[in-house]
Amino acid sequence: MQRFLNPAVLGTIASLELLAKTVVDGFVAGLHRSPDFGFSQEFAEYRAYVPGDDLRHVDWNLYGRTDRTYIKRYRGETNSQLTILLDASASMEYTSGSAGRVPLPKKMDYARFIAASLFYLAVKNQRDAAGLIVFDDEVREYIRPSARQGQLARLMGGLENAEPRARTDFGKPLHHFQQLLHRRGIAVVISDFYEAPEQVIRTIEPLRFHGNEVVLFHILDPQELRPIMNGPSLLVDMETGQRIEVTPDYANSTYRAKIDAHVEGLRSKTRAAGMDYQLLLTDQPLDRALREYLTLREAAN
Repeated sequence: MQRFLNPAVLGTIASLELLAKTVVDGFVAGLHRSPDFGFSQEFAEYRAYVPGDDLRHVDWNLYGRTDRTYIKRYRGETNSQLTILLDASASMEYTSGSAGRVPLPKKMDYARFIAASLFYLAVKNQRDAAGLIVFDDEVREYIRPSARQGQLARLMGGLENAEPRARTDFGKPLHHFQQLLHRRGIAVVISDFYEAPEQVIRTIEPLRFHGNEVVLFHILDPQELRPIMNGPSLLVDMETGQRIEVTPDYANSTYRAKIDAHVEGLRSKTRAAGMDYQLLLTDQPLDRALREYLTLREAAN
C-alpha cells in the first residue's frame, strides 16, 4: 500500500485527479473495515422500519420472505461539507531536493497531493460537498462547496492553478470563509504556518464557533525540521528576501530548539482550542491526512 501513498512516487503522475485516485484507492485497499459508519456507500446492516422512513430503502425481497419490513442501512448515508483553505504563499515553494536518493516534492506540491486526495475521498467516496479557498495575503481563488456534477474537476483545476507567491495572511481567507459559511462542516487549513502560534490560533479559532470541525495540516520539508549543514550557509526568506548566515552549530542547537518550540506551540494551542493538528513532512505517506479527515467526518456527523 505504501507505494500508492509515497509522495516521491506520486510526483511522477501528471494528472492530479489520477494521482488522487491512486492515493485513495491504495488507502482504501489497506484500510480495515471500521465498525463505525461513514466510510463507504456499501451495505452495512438492517434495522426495523419506522413510519416516516424512505420506502426506497425497504428491502422488499426480505419483506416477501419474512412478512417484516426492514430498512437497509448504508455506510456513509449522511453527508458532510469539506472546505480546504490552501496556503499558496512563497514559502510553500521550498524543497530541500531529496532525502537520500528519493526526490522530495515542494511543500506546495505535497499540499496539492493532500488536498486532491481529500477532495477525491470526499466527493467520490463520501458524496460530500467540497470547496476550496486558495490564499496568500489575498484570497486568490474561491470555489464554493458543492456536490454537483463536475465539482471534482473544478476543484482539481483550482489546485493546479495555485501558484506560490506573496506572503501569508490568514486573516483574509478566514474572514472570506466566515462570510460565505452557510452550513457547518469540516474546515482543513493546509500551510507551513510560519506565523506565531498565538496569531494562527486567534485567526482560525472563530471557525469553531460556527460548529465546524477544524484541522491544521502543518507541512514542512524534513530539512526545515532537522537541517543538515556541512558548513556556514546563507539562508534566504522566500517571502521577505531577508538573508541570514548560519553555522552548523546554530542549526543543530538554537534553531532546532526554536523550531521544536514552534511546532509544539502550534500543536498544544490548536488542541486547547478544540481543533486538530497534524504535522506532515514531505517525505511521509499521505495516509495520516486521509485518516484525520475520516475521523473528523465521523465527528461532524
